[in-house]
Amino acid sequence: MPKKKTGARKKAESRREREKQLRAARSNIDLAKHPCNASMECDKCQRRQKNRAFCYFCNSVQKLPICAQCGKTKCMMKSSDCVIKHAGVYSTGLAMVGAICDFCEAWVCHGRKCLSTHACSCPLTDAECVECERGVWDHGGRIFSCSFCHNFLCEDDQFEHQASCQVLEAETFKCVSCNRLGQHSCLRCKACFCDDHTRSKVFKQEKGKEPPCPKCGHETQETKDLSMSTRSLKFGRQTGGEEADGASGYDAYWKNLASGKYGDTGCQEEEDDDYEAEEDDEEDEEGGKDSDTETTGLFSNLNLGRTYASGYAHYEEAED
Repeated sequence: MPKKKTGARKKAESRREREKQLRAARSNIDLAKHPCNASMECDKCQRRQKNRAFCYFCNSVQKLPICAQCGKTKCMMKSSDCVIKHAGVYSTGLAMVGAICDFCEAWVCHGRKCLSTHACSCPLTDAECVECERGVWDHGGRIFSCSFCHNFLCEDDQFEHQASCQVLEAETFKCVSCNRLGQHSCLRCKACFCDDHTRSKVFKQEKGKEPPCPKCGHETQETKDLSMSTRSLKFGRQTGGEEADGASGYDAYWKNLASGKYGDTGCQEEEDDDYEAEEDDEEDEEGGKDSDTETTGLFSNLNLGRTYASGYAHYEEAED
């Protein structure tokens, strides 16, 4: 029989497990909470935007830059990690920064760890909106990740994309490789796969996780756990309702036209429209003549004296 664990051994194992979870949580920070994607308000134009070295709108430098890796605005010099030594002095502003990240366009402090690790682990390295195809340098807003397909989204398209993300590129829930019901859905390819066709020789399934998509390798999810909907296309020939003779849409129109139902009525309607148009034109002409005679009768006895319109000018009065 194995030996019983002592209290000290149990405490040590639980402490190691907690430290392991903390390290994993520290490395996997949510994109919306990452310091390089934090919200910032410009000191001059007062416009809210993503954390960046220079304002996107007025191109001004901020008074208190935020480090894109650790998120601090003041270096306290508690350790010897700083590349620029400032013993006994707290550094803020441009005295704290050491570089600008080319991916997220934000300041990085002069700490040795931040300078050496941020460029490799920047979460916005390939941050391009899947809808508008704009990068970090092309717009001033923050970057988000879709909750379903995990693609990058800009601040303008995040709600519209996530509202229409769970729509398959097919009219049924069947597997794209066979005719069986697709139990796993890839939200990047917008396709369903059965249990047999999720097995791939290229992408291996990790233990305890859902099988990867055989097309793109993204982790699939079970279709029953999602609010998936299929693509629906409404053409003009499918919108007409069923009639008594069983014809609908374009077919009903051509059948009725061949039988002569629409032939006579169309000509009669055209003649009626022409007659009504002629009557309207005659009424407009009569109304215009009456209005002209009324206006001339009103202003016939009006006398405005000598005006510029009658040929009188102010210099004529001086000569008189």
